[in-house]
Amino acid sequence: MKRDFGFDPEEMTVLRRLSRPEKIQDFLDQELRYNKEPGGATFRSPRRVLRDRVAHCIEGALFAAAALRVHGHRPLILDMEAVRDDDHIIALFKQFGHWGAIGKSNYSGLRFREPVHRTLRELVMTYFEHYFNLEGEKTLRTFSRPVNLTRFDKLNWMTAEKELWEISDYLYALPHRPVLKPVMVRSLRRVDRRLYEAGLHGTIR
Repeated sequence: MKRDFGFDPEEMTVLRRLSRPEKIQDFLDQELRYNKEPGGATFRSPRRVLRDRVAHCIEGALFAAAALRVHGHRPLILDMEAVRDDDHIIALFKQFGHWGAIGKSNYSGLRFREPVHRTLRELVMTYFEHYFNLEGEKTLRTFSRPVNLTRFDKLNWMTAEKELWEISDYLYALPHRPVLKPVMVRSLRRVDRRLYEAGLHGTIR
C-alpha cells in the first residue's frame, strides 16, 4: 500500500501527530465520544471514526491499529470474550520486546496498558479484575490470538465507507484460549464496590 494508506492529507496530518501509543490513547479518550448505538449498529473504518468523532471498542481498536501502522507498527488487534457481557477488542503494540495495548471502552479500567508485559496472556490478565458487568460479575473468560489487519487490506479497512462486519465475523470465529479453569469460575467473588464505582466513572449511559 502507498505510504498514505488511502488517507487524504488532512487525515494524515492528524494521524502523524499520534506518534506514540499514549497519544493515540489520549485521542481515543479525549477526542472521540463513546458509541452507544444499540445492537452493534455500526462498524466504522478509521476514516469514518476520524470524521464522525465517535467509536465503540472495535472501532476504536481499528483506529488505534491504523494510527500505529502509520508509525511503523504492525496493525494488530486481539479479542477478549466474556460471559453475560460484551466482548472487548484492543489494539496491540510491542516496545522493548514487551506487549502493550490501546483500547476504547465505556469502562475506565479497560483502556491503555503500558508495554511491560512479556506475554499476551500476562497482558490480558491485567484486564481481569476490571472486566465486569453491571451486576458486578467478573466476566472475562477467553482471548484470541493477535490478528494482523493487513489480511483485510483488500477491504480497504482503514478508509472504507461501508461497515466492516467481515472483520468482526473473523474475530468471533477464531479459537480463543481460556483464562480460567471451571473450578476457578465457581469461586469468583463479585467486584469490590470501590473498583466497581471507579470502573464506571465517566461512563455514558
